[in-house]
Amino acid sequence: MAEARGSRDAAPGTEARLGFLMSRAAHGADPAAARLIETHMSWVIVAGERVLKMKKPVRYPFLDFSTPQLREHNCREELRLNRRLAPQVYLGLLALQWHEGRFALLPEHRLPAPGITIDWLVLMRRLPDERMLDQVIAAQALRPADIDAVIALLSDFYREAARTALGADAYFARFRREQAVNREVLLQPRFAALDAGVALDRLDAAIDAQAGALHQRVLRGKVVDGHGDLRPEHVCLNHPPVVIDCLEFSAELRQVDPFDELAFLGLECAVAGAPWVARRLVDGVGAALHDRPPDSLIQLYSANRAALRARLAVAHLLDPQPRTPERWLPLGRRYLAHAASALDALDALARAGDGHD
Repeated sequence: MAEARGSRDAAPGTEARLGFLMSRAAHGADPAAARLIETHMSWVIVAGERVLKMKKPVRYPFLDFSTPQLREHNCREELRLNRRLAPQVYLGLLALQWHEGRFALLPEHRLPAPGITIDWLVLMRRLPDERMLDQVIAAQALRPADIDAVIALLSDFYREAARTALGADAYFARFRREQAVNREVLLQPRFAALDAGVALDRLDAAIDAQAGALHQRVLRGKVVDGHGDLRPEHVCLNHPPVVIDCLEFSAELRQVDPFDELAFLGLECAVAGAPWVARRLVDGVGAALHDRPPDSLIQLYSANRAALRARLAVAHLLDPQPRTPERWLPLGRRYLAHAASALDALDALARAGDGHD
């Protein structure tokens, strides 16, 4: 493992680094064909059949990429964790080096080298955009067989995943903690048009009512080190399918009930226009794992995820210069409608006195 040495003041800044990474010298492809994508935490360069990902030097309450050493650690975690579900996509790490006024991008096996390693990148194989699950849904081309292949992949993954070391009380406390943050954001006067209070009150009551079921999932060894961010844009319907972009920077947030993640993916598919996916995912993985939680818990997971997504949507408007500001309130309202629908289903199950199939 090569460490950055020498004067950091002499190392070029972000603009120069990105300029090099977009050049033919970095990736061999025509620079005009390279595409730069910026996220909150990374810069992603898509060029030819390769994808390069460089993490931003940022620090948030939930992650710290502020030093080259911390970014290297997270690159290694990204590689290790994502190879669980996409081993042929995550190819390795690249060292961005600076030597005698020039950049070089070297695979690990060519280190040590004369230059100073000033940053680290994850090297990935490019996936076909048109086969990403969100794009297949948008094209109205999704087939049940596509979801069945995803079910097979995820069932094997959850069967082998490490069981959580998180205690039952800590697992339950996370639901209460996230709900407190939901209230802090969604009940701000600037978001009064959402009228989120009733849905949040109902979700509070539902979390309390399901406390025993949430504790039991941990005590029965059902909570695992999962993906952490299982969304349609992270699922590629190749043959076989792969899932990318797990939540590498927070081991705690990856400690999930598989059916919580499946409820999340089902919710996002419903928002994208494929509501039938949710039930198929839960039933399919449940059958494969011989583990089907009660419907009441599935509906709680759906409502909880929908409230969280509503919060994350409108939180974009708290940025000093939000991108596409017109998008976020309608999206937040849509997620809250999904939360209310899941809570309605949960109430109906309670009235029927049976949370199971």
